[in-house]
Amino acid sequence: MPLTARKYIESVISRRVERFHPRQAMLRSRPARTMMIMCLFLILLAFGPRTAIALWWLFEPVRWSATFGSFILPFLGFLFLPWTTLMYVLVAPNGVNGLDYLWLGLAVVVDLASYSAGGVYGRRRGVSGGVSSA
Repeated sequence: MPLTARKYIESVISRRVERFHPRQAMLRSRPARTMMIMCLFLILLAFGPRTAIALWWLFEPVRWSATFGSFILPFLGFLFLPWTTLMYVLVAPNGVNGLDYLWLGLAVVVDLASYSAGGVYGRRRGVSGGVSSA
């Protein structure tokens, strides 16, 4: 059964589109485990550092006990300075020295930036954070 020229061209184009479509190429090139890890990374990014703190505390409670002597300090860090708490748990068991101070400072800056970004977003929406002058 001979193909007409039009059907032949359509079949060649459709095969090339299938072969070079970026989504198809991406799905074929990544194994399932890599996609699962990326999905977990995106979930942690979406839910933020508090989810990472909760998961890390569930999987490694000994590290948290070695870093903090009581429950109150990590709980306050969980509420108010989550990035700093994560960084402190990462560097503190070996002692804080050298570049560890840089990492802790960077985490404090990220925490403060997250609070200030919320204020900027509120001002753009017209939400007042203080007492009105009326």
